[in-house]
Amino acid sequence: MVDLETYQPWPVAYQLRYSILEKVKKGEDPLPDIQGRQEVKKDVLRALLSGSHPYLVSEEGTGKTRLARSVTKLLPPVPVITGCPYNDDPKWPSSLLCPRCRTSKDPIKEYGIELLRGGKRFSRIQGNEYTNEAKLLGLKDIQAIAQGKSPSDPEVFTGTGVFRASRGILFVDELPAIRTKVQVLLHPVLEEKKAILEEYNWEHPLDLLLIATGNPEGFSHVNEVPRPLLDRLELIYMDLPEETVEKEIMLREKFRIKDYGQLVEKPGPLFYPALEELERRAALPWWIMDLVNKAVRHSRICRWLDKKASIRGTTKGLDHTYASVELENRKVANLKDVYQGLKLALRGRIGLRADLIDFEKPGEGFGKTDQVTEDLLWNALENLDFHYDTDQEKLTGEITSLFSNGLKDVTEKLQRYQELNSLIEQMKKMGQEKVTDDLNETEKKLFCSPDKADREVLAEYNYSALETLVNLAWHKRMIKEEIIRGKVFIPQMAKW
Repeated sequence: MVDLETYQPWPVAYQLRYSILEKVKKGEDPLPDIQGRQEVKKDVLRALLSGSHPYLVSEEGTGKTRLARSVTKLLPPVPVITGCPYNDDPKWPSSLLCPRCRTSKDPIKEYGIELLRGGKRFSRIQGNEYTNEAKLLGLKDIQAIAQGKSPSDPEVFTGTGVFRASRGILFVDELPAIRTKVQVLLHPVLEEKKAILEEYNWEHPLDLLLIATGNPEGFSHVNEVPRPLLDRLELIYMDLPEETVEKEIMLREKFRIKDYGQLVEKPGPLFYPALEELERRAALPWWIMDLVNKAVRHSRICRWLDKKASIRGTTKGLDHTYASVELENRKVANLKDVYQGLKLALRGRIGLRADLIDFEKPGEGFGKTDQVTEDLLWNALENLDFHYDTDQEKLTGEITSLFSNGLKDVTEKLQRYQELNSLIEQMKKMGQEKVTDDLNETEKKLFCSPDKADREVLAEYNYSALETLVNLAWHKRMIKEEIIRGKVFIPQMAKW
């Protein structure tokens, strides 16, 4: 059943990351149950690859719950101590076990082991005005107290939503419908990975991933999501699908008679990969790292915004940029990856000026927020620390010639353009000075000995440098936008 000698417990975030990366490598859709909404799905996957918690916002009936449940299919079965209310792992130390399992000298021998399938690793809390601490965390077992146990003994506590989600997905449906003072109970669950029960003087560690849903601001029964909590979530707007996709869903979901066997979840495989397989192998050149940092910092002085991004916006912007590269099964980040990563990281951490918001058109508001993110990236390019003197006429001619011939085999083609090649080599050499700490193996090789890098990786590295360089040239009015438009990503200013 389970070989405890070779089995090692993994956090939920690691399991999801491994499953997604494996499907991406195989060219499979990690979330095949959701039709259309490709950008929404990619944002969810970016969040999961970064170990973050998605917060899906939309009006009713767009498929938020279905999407949340589909994530459980990425979870493998895991061994649990039989009958444990909090799904304790048989290899956890006693400090991580629930009160029941901790009191046993040998919980494996006393209770046994069973497998918990991915689809069962799901706990739902339905948000409404009656959702209270008892529904979120738990309540006292009156019968246990009547039998003589102290009311402050953790053994009289019966965990509910959050505890039942341990080692799986906690799905909070309609988060803003819960009173704000109850929502704050989720802070330590997300930040410290524990439930804090002051009444029992007890802190219980939890391993879970939260997926929340909610209606946009301005709808009835919508309470404020406290900013510290929102800062720990990745805001994703989920609109209705296009007409053709909705027709596909209509035909797929129509009532039909099914064999009961089709409805039973098939057990997935147990896996024991090495943790090294989860390491990030994508590389972020120094200019990409700088652009993430500068874009988020610019949000704090941006004229379009009333709410500014926290430091977590910078961290998550970097994480989601890595994830954007991984989703494309590539190795080196470019400007489009930065934009996609920043959009996800900043959507819930910045706030438009009141005069730019129309609560009756939430989709338009989210679209404007994404436009501001593009504006932030535009400003970051304006201030990127790469100054160079060049023959403008020669550079313009080389860029025009290169882009007219296409960017395929860019590494070989750059050798024909002396000015371009020289500037790109200058950019790459700066990486040895600018980024020296906490690099993964791909980055170390690229920054310190690019000649030893794989041909495909080096091509992506050169493309990223070229794309950034031509954007800088465009910002300095050395070239016209039409030369590069449609060939590379060009962040634009917000204009309202």
